[in-house]
Amino acid sequence: MTAISSIVIGILIILGSLLTLVTMIGFIRLPDVYTRSHAASKSATLGVMLVLIGCLLFFWVEEGYVSARLILGIVFVFITSPVAGHLISRAAYYDHVPLWNKTVRDDLKDKNKQAEKEKKKLVRSH
Repeated sequence: MTAISSIVIGILIILGSLLTLVTMIGFIRLPDVYTRSHAASKSATLGVMLVLIGCLLFFWVEEGYVSARLILGIVFVFITSPVAGHLISRAAYYDHVPLWNKTVRDDLKDKNKQAEKEKKKLVRSH
């Protein structure tokens, strides 16, 4: 393994570890479920992916083969983590979990009120 590849692999793994650490600090310090979900889904995904890409490069340079398990891990983390974060935030929103700051503009509030009115009309008509 060359010195340049060792440095690149080390930087990828260290950056991934630091991003994961920042995610955990944000997860502890952020005030509500929406911002926590954002921190967990975005930066944790990037951190885990950087560590997995560093491992993939290590095995490719050192051993001379590409690990299908690492590629599948990268793909699955890339697909599932942001979707899970979005679904958790969406479930919290529809369960009326309050925002930490009331000055945040809620673009879905009017649409939700209109949808509730339509549901009430449908229930009354049946």
